[in-house]
Amino acid sequence: MPSVTESVNTREPDRDRARGIAEHGLILRGLVGSTVHGLSNPGTDDRDEMGVCIEPPEYVIGLRGFEHYISRSKPEGVPSGPGDLDLTIYGLRKFCRLALKGSPTVLLLFFIEDEHLLQRTQAGAELQALAPSFLSKRIGRAFLGYLGAQRRSLLGERHATRTRELSSEHGYDTKYAMHALRIGIQGIELLRAGRISLPVPEPDRARLRAVRAGAVPLDDIVAQLDDVTERLERLTAESELPQRADEARVDRFLVAAYERAWSR
Repeated sequence: MPSVTESVNTREPDRDRARGIAEHGLILRGLVGSTVHGLSNPGTDDRDEMGVCIEPPEYVIGLRGFEHYISRSKPEGVPSGPGDLDLTIYGLRKFCRLALKGSPTVLLLFFIEDEHLLQRTQAGAELQALAPSFLSKRIGRAFLGYLGAQRRSLLGERHATRTRELSSEHGYDTKYAMHALRIGIQGIELLRAGRISLPVPEPDRARLRAVRAGAVPLDDIVAQLDDVTERLERLTAESELPQRADEARVDRFLVAAYERAWSR
């Protein structure tokens, strides 16, 4: 895992040791950036990857802890550029907790396949197959919260307006706006169909690419965000998904996965 900057959320002070846990315990790794959504601009995007690892027993049973390991091609505070790698490897328990909370970014890893699936062991395949057990109405509420925060950031209501891909004609960060709208579209699909299609199906993909190209005025973007928000609110209320995820089944998987890994 080549890197310039490493960040470790863990009580393990040895970065080499933390990196080793992420590497040797890896059960699932995939591409999660614009490319997997079919929304990349070749030659301009960085490379975002996410994975899950099984930690050694002393990091689960003992006083040590392992939440995640991050490797970036650029130093902290410096935006990633074309071809730069941003890699996050979660410990299995942390990943499952985030997925149960409905994190849009984390949930994506359940639905990555084919050439975008970079590594998968038997435990990783079992984790992906467990996706329905993580779904509940909480997903809709989480997507709504994320979508609202994205909308406020786009308009500069939370902090400085995003400018990494600023449209000179319309005055907004086109990539940020595209991903905000994508989150809403994928949340709607997840509540309706119980999955996220990758890449984003047409005609939504063309619609999102037009936003990234700066071909849509900001007022229209805000109107589209408000529309998907309203649809998400309605679907969350009407969805047949349970109020809570099947945490008992997820717990059984966790116990079995750790026991198998540690016995080897």
